[in-house]
Amino acid sequence: MGSSEGIALITLGAVLLAGYLAYVTGPLIRVPRVTLLLVLGVICGPSLLDLVPQAIVDWFPFVAHMALAMVGFLLGERFVGKALRDKGRAVLWISVGETLAASAAVLVALLAIGASLPLALVMAGIAPASAPAAIFETIREGKSEGPLTDTVLGVVAIDDAWGVISFSVLFVVAQAVAGSSGAASELASGLWEVLGAVLLGAVVGLPMAWITGRVREGEPTLVEAMGFVFLCSGLATVLHVSYLLAAMAMGAIVAGRAHHHQRPFHEIEGVSEPFLAIFFVMAGLELDLQTLWSLGAVGAAYVIARAAGLIGGGLLAGRLGGATREVRRRIGWCLLPQAGVAMGFALLVQEQMPEIGDTVLPLVIGTTVLFEISGPLLARLQLKRSQEWGRGASART
Repeated sequence: MGSSEGIALITLGAVLLAGYLAYVTGPLIRVPRVTLLLVLGVICGPSLLDLVPQAIVDWFPFVAHMALAMVGFLLGERFVGKALRDKGRAVLWISVGETLAASAAVLVALLAIGASLPLALVMAGIAPASAPAAIFETIREGKSEGPLTDTVLGVVAIDDAWGVISFSVLFVVAQAVAGSSGAASELASGLWEVLGAVLLGAVVGLPMAWITGRVREGEPTLVEAMGFVFLCSGLATVLHVSYLLAAMAMGAIVAGRAHHHQRPFHEIEGVSEPFLAIFFVMAGLELDLQTLWSLGAVGAAYVIARAAGLIGGGLLAGRLGGATREVRRRIGWCLLPQAGVAMGFALLVQEQMPEIGDTVLPLVIGTTVLFEISGPLLARLQLKRSQEWGRGASART
């Protein structure tokens, strides 16, 4: 084994120990461990101390893929759970409402400060994208349980689909306004990313649901569960569909059809902890603090408008969907984290519309720093104020 492999193992061990340290210290200083791990990554990254070799940073896409596939699978169970079925109307209204409100608020705000129409349309399409991993991990860390928690997880479970559709439509309009070609193909690609993911999740989920618990009744192995999750996410990548949505669809199929469905979710949840610790530290390594200084008026308008759209959209749509006053007031604050999906959209814009891509990419990177670090803090605060933080732990003791 050469020195490079040794450095890689040292880095991996340090990251996992950092995850443990965040797990221990987070409750003491009242900061979500997601935020602690992201901040640690920023400190060790190129923006500050630059302690991590580039070869290690290059692992991030692969690690992110594995971690988000597991999060998607776990969210799939929530999608068919009794709590979500009871709140399905509210979840649907809120998920659509906050998507439309965030897009509309950003579009109006950017046009009001003089941004070009294509830029405003693209940023409006990116605005609804959330960060399922950060939201899910914050809720899991606090063992949160209750109406707000169930609604947040339900919204996050389908938020990615609305985000892809919203971005695809607005991106097509932006290309048409700018005179770019290929608008129709981009819209078709966006629809395929959503519908193809759901179809793939169902195709892989059905055999997984049938196999679960048949070798040893009620006890599928970790190898079996991990194999299906990674197979599904890998096929999604090859087929150019959303692997997060595909994993969610597979999880929903297993939860709805398997006789002993709780075991694979328990196995995946247990093994996901180290993957998520690595994911959040490496996400921090990718965040560039220097981009914050270049945001200017467009960045400030985007941040304020996106937050206002999510909070206001959740409030109004929650009322229309019959959500309780507590849920309506707080859910928008819990949906502020934004990360990987938004970055993927920004990279696509840079590739397809370079005339605005050089503005969009640093703008999204910079605002991601703010939303990804502050979002879990605000979500934790709202869950505490709703008295759902720690309720799951209390119920089990």
